[in-house]
Amino acid sequence: MDALSNPYTPNAGATPPVVVGRENQLQSFELLLARLERGRAEQSMIITGLRGVGKTVLLQQFLRKALGRGWAVIDIEVSKHDDDQFRRQLAYEFRAALLALSPKARWGDRARRAARVIRSFTLSIDPEGRITAGLDATAEEGAGDTGDLTIDLTHLLIALGEAAREHSTGVVLLFDEIQFLHRAQLESVVAALHKTVQRQLPITLVGAGLPQIAELAGEAKSYAERLFKFPAIGVLTEADAATALQAPAHEEGAVFDDDALALASSITGRYPYFIQELGYAVWPIADDSRIRRRDVAAAQPLYEDKLDGSFFRVRLDRTTDLEQAYLRAMAQLGSAPQLAGDVARLLDRTSQQCAPTRSGLIEKGLLYTPSHGYAAFTVPQFDQFILRSVPDLIVPPVRRRRRSS
Repeated sequence: MDALSNPYTPNAGATPPVVVGRENQLQSFELLLARLERGRAEQSMIITGLRGVGKTVLLQQFLRKALGRGWAVIDIEVSKHDDDQFRRQLAYEFRAALLALSPKARWGDRARRAARVIRSFTLSIDPEGRITAGLDATAEEGAGDTGDLTIDLTHLLIALGEAAREHSTGVVLLFDEIQFLHRAQLESVVAALHKTVQRQLPITLVGAGLPQIAELAGEAKSYAERLFKFPAIGVLTEADAATALQAPAHEEGAVFDDDALALASSITGRYPYFIQELGYAVWPIADDSRIRRRDVAAAQPLYEDKLDGSFFRVRLDRTTDLEQAYLRAMAQLGSAPQLAGDVARLLDRTSQQCAPTRSGLIEKGLLYTPSHGYAAFTVPQFDQFILRSVPDLIVPPVRRRRRSS
């Protein structure tokens, strides 16, 4: 079929033609905003899940719903920044959010104070005032200017929340890849949000991250488990996976046979991103508007090549030889979570010797720890890719420390 009419969207974070299987999370978000609008408390959310399950897509659905209700949105994809860089990123976003709450000409006292606190928050990183240009605000002494991220971010969130309440609206912070916050940064964010809850301000945080974020948040602040809900999203049901393929095809006058859908479900494991990739690959292969099982089978090598060359490869390329050996040993043991001792034995090492390698892979977002002593891939079907691309288990020799003379 015509490539121009291909309805599938296999791009990072791109919204698919239909979003299915996430109704509960969307309803929870609507309830969260509605309760805050009424001045009632409601837990913020951090969506967890593996790569490719649609966490970023879901955040973008939240963004549209928030904007539709007239809320200001702070939309951040977290990177591994030091505190100054993180403070700079926050300052730009908070400035934009304040301007989104209301035209400056109609600012009340709380909004004008929020502008001054934003100016204070930026003094250490932007003494010339470039970030706060247009706010026409002097620094608010004693608020946001201590240099301590937790204290300053608390002042800033409270000031912005009070400004939002003054203008009968709210602010939602959307943090994607939230697991990449350093522990101190995560602690600061959680502590500051906690203060806004105590003051019943219309401000909330909705994040998305890998499965380990629930544990990281709990380690940062013991009350995080009461401050947040941690809904996990995963593979689609058979029916939703079929809809994700079938509905876009229908819009273009095409249809999948039932056995074609069954094979597609098996190949993709019903992961939303993989469904988009397979749909995109099969579309130009089909001879006519009826997509058959043989078309899906013919598209599978193209689909795997595309994933291998981009989605998977970009992650493997960031690893060292020893880390690749560790991943290869895990893949050899299977797709299930693997005990650290079992992987170490396959590498002819001790668990203690492998611990830094394992920690490095967790830090890079390739592994997570679903339970004590176990590690699992954060990327679905990564074990299959490893077995295809790293066919032999080659273990680098143990480096011996030189004895000091």
